Amino acid sequence: MVRWLVIAGVAAIAFTIYALVDVAMTQAPRIRAFPKAVWIALIVVLPVIGPVLWLLIGKSKPSRSKPTNTRRAPDDDPSFLGTIDGESSDERIKRLEEELRALDEEDQPSDEKDDDQDPKPPAS
Repeated sequence: MVRWLVIAGVAAIAFTIYALVDVAMTQAPRIRAFPKAVWIALIVVLPVIGPVLWLLIGKSKPSRSKPTNTRRAPDDDPSFLGTIDGESSDERIKRLEEELRALDEEDQPSDEKDDDQDPKPPAS
């Protein structure tokens, strides 16, 4: 019997602490019925009833309305999609491959000796 009383006491203390932290962290516009200081006093004075009253009466529920300024992913945003050029991915790949091929042809090694290369070590 004593064990159940201890468990109930610990649960009541934990519930009271939870409610106190919840009151302290709740923004003022979401608090109903009484000011924040009165709710804290009620929770401390009435350990089990105060937290129940706070959760049922004191805290307003979050609004269900959608925020007006929602962000979209780029592929869902029509203004972003309108800025993309009409070039298909195949055409773009071909164009990039041609550019790379041209760059490779420019960088072909010549027969001239480069000064930035290390000289070969002498054979011994």
